[in-house]
Amino acid sequence: MKPFVYNAWPGRVVFGAGALARLPDELDRLGAKRALLLSTPGQARSAWRLAENLGSRAAGVYDKAAMHVPLAVAEDARRVARELGADCCVALGGGSTTGLAKAIALTSGLPIVAVPTTYSGSEMTTVYGLTEGGLKRTARDARVLPKAVIYDPALTLGLPPATSAASGMNAIAHCVEALYAQDANPITSLMAEEGIRALAASMPLIVKDPSDLEARSDALYGAWLAGVALGATGVALHHKLCHTLGGSFNLPHAETHSIVLPHAARYNRDAAPEAMARVARALGAGDAPGGLYDLELKLNLETRLSAIGMREADLERAAKIALESPYPNPRPVEYEGVLALMRAAYEGRRPEA
Repeated sequence: MKPFVYNAWPGRVVFGAGALARLPDELDRLGAKRALLLSTPGQARSAWRLAENLGSRAAGVYDKAAMHVPLAVAEDARRVARELGADCCVALGGGSTTGLAKAIALTSGLPIVAVPTTYSGSEMTTVYGLTEGGLKRTARDARVLPKAVIYDPALTLGLPPATSAASGMNAIAHCVEALYAQDANPITSLMAEEGIRALAASMPLIVKDPSDLEARSDALYGAWLAGVALGATGVALHHKLCHTLGGSFNLPHAETHSIVLPHAARYNRDAAPEAMARVARALGAGDAPGGLYDLELKLNLETRLSAIGMREADLERAAKIALESPYPNPRPVEYEGVLALMRAAYEGRRPEA
């Protein structure tokens, strides 16, 4: 076993159907009396209903969270938090809402209680991202790590099957990269492999029956593990490409991760054989890249970047952006190889064995 350093981040998780009812207790633990509730426009009704339930404990609702956290939205939310005298942020939603809470915490130090309604896993990490001028920049800072996370599978029942599947593949992407990360260790690898197994087993059940609460619980458990694994390790080519495609070309976050993942795994397969063997084992497949692609087909997910807004004329530019800042990756990140990866994802070809 190679030497390693493992830094476990502090955090509190409250898990189970109906766990949202314990939000007041979590606010009490933080000493918070004026919580600002955050959501996307699509979750606004749920956020306002939660604010009504909190009564005077709710300072207000900010329901303008947006994909990839545009800097203008972050600055507006920071202003609202100051004007309302908020002493805590409650993020109700997926990665966009959690990301906005992190942007507020980054400059204010306000504690976050995350209430995930998707499988993004970002609530378990110190990673944050902001988009400005067509570029998404990500970094890590301990100030943005939520103080508590409430995982209530009942809150995911309304997530449409296609969105659930794409979000689940996004979480699997976290696990795959955690397995071959430069700073991977035996503990995070255990969580990552188990996360893939739980998500791969539960996602088809959710697509078949979105009201299956047990499958929803298993998926949320897998997403939690994926978030922990991502939070403890670095990201590589897959995440860098997806951040480029999202921040510079405004492609949808979860769907982009889902489409790119099998091709990023194919790019790194021969350079990370142990990691790929664990991915294949968790999927019950003979080959990790092919197994990931076949899982997408089983979940009725789109497999082509061309179908979610990517233009063929932009592939070369995207590949160049992804190479601008060096980062660790099992296989050297080279323009021709990355461009070939992008073309395969654009066309939706099954990765060769």
